[in-house]
Amino acid sequence: MVGSGHVAVNGVVRRDPEWRVVLQRDRLTVDGQPVERSTKVYVLLNKPRGLVTTAADEQGRPTVYQCLEGAGLPFVSPVGRLDKASEGLLLLTNDTAWAARLTDPASHVDKIYHVRADCVADAALTERLTAGLEVEGDFLAAKRASLLRHGTRTIWLEIVLDEGKNRHIRRLLAALGINVLRLVRVAYVELQLGNLPKGQFRHLSKIEIESLSRMTKPNTSFGG
Repeated sequence: MVGSGHVAVNGVVRRDPEWRVVLQRDRLTVDGQPVERSTKVYVLLNKPRGLVTTAADEQGRPTVYQCLEGAGLPFVSPVGRLDKASEGLLLLTNDTAWAARLTDPASHVDKIYHVRADCVADAALTERLTAGLEVEGDFLAAKRASLLRHGTRTIWLEIVLDEGKNRHIRRLLAALGINVLRLVRVAYVELQLGNLPKGQFRHLSKIEIESLSRMTKPNTSFGG
């Protein structure tokens, strides 16, 4: 739309999509009509296993947006991703700047996962996870790892990441010869999944939004 000449900044038509805009200062119009800020929405979804984290899937697979149907929400986008086989805490928002800060690797925001794996307890395993290793050109490591409980054939681990490479935990464990049987994101810094039913969502409180915001550096401009 910017290149078509429909968008003006402070009364001047701008065709450069890289033009910098400061939200607190500049006035944007589209075909002469002012662009109003939409109400910001922040929700926490307990993502079920089997759903993909996209608005539409080229393979026709069910998506997380099925959990939001009929709720009357504006369009919201996932903050980061959980793969189809993973479940748990997924944030969605229409505040793109806030989402970008949370997912920026430089912010080092902790995300906590509970992972069931097909191995027996090993005192050295958590050390290997935090030491990390090179996998297909990526260095993968856990910020922290601890053993939650173990049985005769499987264990539950708590793994904390402050970055999120593609299928980070699954690839890291696979490189150690371990298969992930279940992967649940249970917390985003201090924000807990809690007892929210699977497939249900709730709005974040003002305190929760501000708490997450304090973890990042604000950025009040965007290209547009």
